[in-house]
Amino acid sequence: MSSDVSMLLSAIQRGESRAADELLPLIYDQLREMARAKLSHESAGQTLQATALVHEAYIRLVDTPVAQKWHSRKYFFAAAAEAMRRILVENARRKKALKRGGGLDRLDVSLSDLPAAGSADNVLEIDEALTRLAAQDAQAAELVKLRYFTGLPLVEAAELLEMSERSARRLWAYARSFLLEELSPES
Repeated sequence: MSSDVSMLLSAIQRGESRAADELLPLIYDQLREMARAKLSHESAGQTLQATALVHEAYIRLVDTPVAQKWHSRKYFFAAAAEAMRRILVENARRKKALKRGGGLDRLDVSLSDLPAAGSADNVLEIDEALTRLAAQDAQAAELVKLRYFTGLPLVEAAELLEMSERSARRLWAYARSFLLEELSPES
């Protein structure tokens, strides 16, 4: 299956429109699991469904005027993680807009662990902190995106980033510490 995905990604880069239609069934379950993992942390009453998140992310990846270049399957899934993150951030911004009740009181952030992205404020705060982390350590930010926004286990995220599990654990500890500091109420 991995080679089929790689061949179809190459075909999409060459502009073969049928390849995009053939790719989705091969990767749909994995993309849906990524989306489901992220949305499981959202608050009750969430209107964005895993299916919609997968479809929107997929469209952003393959239905573009300029052909995307994915060197491998892992780059595609990293791009999918980034697309899902952006969609969730955009959704949070829409929810926060004053006409949609954005004037509500802000929730306190727990320092015991990274907060669940249950409110628009939390998602936006996390996105801003993640941007600051990326400025200091891009690989740490990528690891957070893969783990936090798509729910990938550390082992799979390490594989996608082509690093050992041990290195990924150290980087994860650093990234969490950085984000907790950035998201603390005293910051």
